[in-house]
Amino acid sequence: MSESTATLVERSQAGDGPARITGAESEHRLSRDQDRLSQPSSIGPNNPNTPVEQAERRARWLGRLLWLMAILAVAGLFLGFQHAYPKDRPVVYSDLEEHFKYGSIGSDRENGLPLQIIRVLPRMFPQYLPDGYKGPLDYRAFGMVYEDGKELPIGFSVRRQYIDLIGLNCSVCHIGTFRRSESEPPVHYLAAGSNTFDILGFFEFLFKCAADSRFTGERIIAEIEKDRDLSLVEKFFLEQLAIPRMQAGLLQRRVKLEYIFQPGYPRWGAGAVDTFNPYKRLQFAADYPHGIPVRERFGVADFPVVWNQDKKRGMQLHWDGNNDSVHERNISAAFGAGVTREGIDIESVQRAMEWLFELPPPPFIAADDIDRSAAERGQAIYRKYCYDCHDFKGSGVGKVLDIGEIRTDPGRLDSFTEKFVEAQKKYTQGYDWSFTHFRKTNGYANMPLDGLWARAPYLHNGSVPTMWDLLTRENQRPERFYRGHGVYDIKKLGIRGDVREIDGRPAWLHDTRKQSKGNQGHSGPEYGTELTDNEKWDLIEYLKTL
Repeated sequence: MSESTATLVERSQAGDGPARITGAESEHRLSRDQDRLSQPSSIGPNNPNTPVEQAERRARWLGRLLWLMAILAVAGLFLGFQHAYPKDRPVVYSDLEEHFKYGSIGSDRENGLPLQIIRVLPRMFPQYLPDGYKGPLDYRAFGMVYEDGKELPIGFSVRRQYIDLIGLNCSVCHIGTFRRSESEPPVHYLAAGSNTFDILGFFEFLFKCAADSRFTGERIIAEIEKDRDLSLVEKFFLEQLAIPRMQAGLLQRRVKLEYIFQPGYPRWGAGAVDTFNPYKRLQFAADYPHGIPVRERFGVADFPVVWNQDKKRGMQLHWDGNNDSVHERNISAAFGAGVTREGIDIESVQRAMEWLFELPPPPFIAADDIDRSAAERGQAIYRKYCYDCHDFKGSGVGKVLDIGEIRTDPGRLDSFTEKFVEAQKKYTQGYDWSFTHFRKTNGYANMPLDGLWARAPYLHNGSVPTMWDLLTRENQRPERFYRGHGVYDIKKLGIRGDVREIDGRPAWLHDTRKQSKGNQGHSGPEYGTELTDNEKWDLIEYLKTL
């Protein structure tokens, strides 16, 4: 008997073990156990139906099921997040007029600004609004137009990129505001030049806000939540991504456009923009490593009208006639609103163009007051002095008149150069809409006079307030006058130059002595400045009918 067996027997006899086992029985059991060990096991992988294996299998399936449920839950959360916070979805308008007013052209893709932040900035930083402004704390301060019931001005599009972003579209620069007197409400006309919008003042406001030490996530979110509660996701995106990115982007752009804010540089003013020079510091900076040459720096011009686009096919467009393609002209204008070559929405721009093709100019603001007899006499004068250059059927309409002949301010003309033409071509090369029609000219284009009354103030830089003043010798024209208010001079056909404030918003003082602001040119017998006063009044009455 082995030592272990003997010990077991002894313990059993002593009452320390189970039932008493004899030595023979112990040997028999050991032999039986050895026989069992030599047989296939009933426990383990060779028999999957045992309770142990079944339990292990259930555990494995339960683990897989839990993983599947977790994946489905994450996918559901992701799809729900994508629905609530899509990566790239603009607000779309089926109506073409609404699309022109609020539809995206792509500027809200790469240069979009967070809607929630934009909405509260005038409240947070009223000290950066125009000096003397006493109106609502919103973007009316810069001459933007709000429709009743709308929280954003005309010209702001909205795009969802996890959060709502706003961008500028065509209408921000093309909606005119007019009123017959300070006491009457304004009327607004789409496709006119935005005669009240101070675009440089708007961007300067954003730059100053971004540079302020109070431009922080905590303060901005607190201001937003005065209007509505933000979700945790919205707070995260605003504080961690949107606010820092917006601030950095604005400050970088401010540095690139530093030259505009230097002392002595002429401010653009309400209704005006330096059309091409900002491109030279933003999109085309590599082509101007030493900055913009002095002669090119001052290219301020008024926002033009954009109605009757179909009638302008084949004309030399832009103030200096540098492009004869309506399609290209409109795409280049979209760049002025902030689109990039990668982000431009060509289809959306084309929809806006479609609406503008057949859009007529608005009738004269005081059409019932036109002296029809005087207008009839004035028509003959128009035929003699204006028809050839400015009528749709005239031989010279839409063609460039040499600067030596027209003699108007050369700033806008000088700002657009051969070098800039090449930069445009290089920048857009390879795109279906690439620029191929731009060219350098040596003068200004003869514009048609459709809707002439709503084009005031006159000349390419808005330096002459009324048609009466334009028919006056250049040395007798007003040297300084107020604009940006939209109050109309019914008799003289233009804007009143003495209105200093409207609706709590200061008007803009246009000083013709400043660079690119001159009111010279378009003067002499061939331009009607030597007509008698009666002939001028008759001509003006007829021009009101166009």
